[in-house]
Amino acid sequence: MFGKIVSGEIPVEILAETDRVIAFPDMNPQAPVHILVIPKSTAYDNVAELAAAEPDTLAEIVSVAQQLAAEHANGEFRLIFNSGATVGQTVFHVHAHVLAGDLEERSLVGS
Repeated sequence: MFGKIVSGEIPVEILAETDRVIAFPDMNPQAPVHILVIPKSTAYDNVAELAAAEPDTLAEIVSVAQQLAAEHANGEFRLIFNSGATVGQTVFHVHAHVLAGDLEERSLVGS
């Protein structure tokens, strides 16, 4: 699915984009602010694979997440990567969840 978002086949509201990453609102938000930041490459299923192969892209994901939190959430945010089906990953294209707002009553994010 994320590959189709990157290619433009599935339209989304793009909140940030660089040569290597794209960010958009989560379709099933789990917090008042819930943004996904993904690499444009579809080569990596999880964050560990991305970190080993392209640490600069992982750093860019974190940088974009910080910029989005500054714009949408007073700079405070939670950054979550799920790695594996048993911990809630349902989309096997590495992605970061940027969560902000009142998170006290929210559970951890799956996908």
